[in-house]
Order: sequence, then structure tokens, then C-alpha cells
Amino acid sequence: MSALLRAELIKLRTTRTFVALTALAVGTSMLLTGLVAILTEPTAQSVLVDVFLSDTSGLFIVVLAVVGISGEWRHRTIAGALLTTPDRVRFLAAKTLACAAAGVALSAAVAVAVTVLGVAILSFRDLPLPDAGPLAAQYARNAMVSGLLGALGVGIGALARNQVVAIVGVLLAMFVIEPAVLGLAPTVGRFGPFVALSVAASGAPPESAGLGDVDLVAQGLAILALLAWIGAAGAAGAALMRWRDVQ
Repeated sequence: MSALLRAELIKLRTTRTFVALTALAVGTSMLLTGLVAILTEPTAQSVLVDVFLSDTSGLFIVVLAVVGISGEWRHRTIAGALLTTPDRVRFLAAKTLACAAAGVALSAAVAVAVTVLGVAILSFRDLPLPDAGPLAAQYARNAMVSGLLGALGVGIGALARNQVVAIVGVLLAMFVIEPAVLGLAPTVGRFGPFVALSVAASGAPPESAGLGDVDLVAQGLAILALLAWIGAAGAAGAALMRWRDVQ
């Protein structure tokens, strides 16, 4: 399993898609951080939430995970991969672990970039900086959520092996379906994996993510619910992989 995991990690980091999505995640997070740090005047109590919560790694790691698994069919590399590793469950598990690790690494890269930029701008403007302890704890929670979303993306990609359909479906769920359900039926919408559960698991205030005063689930429950989503998607994806013909 360790050799298979190493192979998947190498496959991830040597693709142009990984480089492009990493650059986008870091770039968009820095842009948001820079705009907030320049255009607002956060207080010592609000600076952590106002300036240093900009982390778009969750979005891009889901896309990367979906592309990574569905691309095996699109580029017809799935047959060769399964000849090397005939056990399809082990193959999918290695993909899941690799994308989870990539999510953590991507969030860490975003954290470094956001910290450098945010501290530089706030110091130049002589505005308060957050304490190191709470900042590090927030970054650790962000990395955890990004890793969980990466794992979930693999299960989704395995379910819908058409790459375009899978990516469009994920984006619709993130930006249209889940926000709509959360607004119309909050008791149901707060269990959506991409919006409410991700915010709750990160420990961020719902207002910081534009969710208003919605009553999110507790952080521990949010993490368990995300793990349940990962398990369900992964199990369904593994079952379909066992059933499907590989060409």
C-alpha cells in the first residue's frame, strides 16, 4: 500500500493540473487577503477572522481530486493502473489518501502565502496582528478540512467518471445547490459537505463565509459528518469500479 500511495503522490505532483490549481489556490487566497488587509481596518479581536481566513484550497483540491480519478478514464490510463494494482478498492484508497495529503499540503502553502502578505500589509499600515497560537490553530483546522474535501473529491470522481460532468456537478453543488438548500431548509442544508459542514469543521464563524446567522452543527459533529460523506462516496465509488468494465 505504501508503494501504491507513493506512486499516486508522484502522479499528483508531477502533473500540470496540480501546478495550475496550486497556483490558483494560492493566488486567489492572496488576492482576497490583500484586498481585505488594504481596504478594511480590522481590530485586534477581528483581525484573524477578517484577514487570515482567506483559504480557497478546499475548492481547488476537490477539483484536483475529481480530475485525478476521472482523468484515469478520460486518458485511458485506468487499464494500465489496474494491471499494476488489480485490487480496485486498494487503488481507490491510495487515490483518496494521496488527495487528502495533497489537500493538507495545498492548505499549508496557502497559509504561508496569506500570512506573509497579511502581516506585511498590516504591519505597513500599523494595524494589529493576530496572536500566533490562534492563527496556527486556525490554519491546522483549515488544512484538515482541505484534506477531507480532497478525499471526498475522489469518491465523487469515481462515481461520475465523466470529468466534465463531475466538475460541473461539484461546482453547482458548492455555489448553487447547497447555498439554496441552506437558505430554504437550514436544518437540512447545514449537513451539506462543501459549505456548511466545511465551515463548521474549520471553526470559522458562519458570517465569515457569507452564511449569515445560520445555526451550524458543532465542530466535532461536522468532522464526523464529513467523514460519513467520504465513506459513503468512497464505498459507492468502489462498488461501481468493481462493476464497471475497464477499457
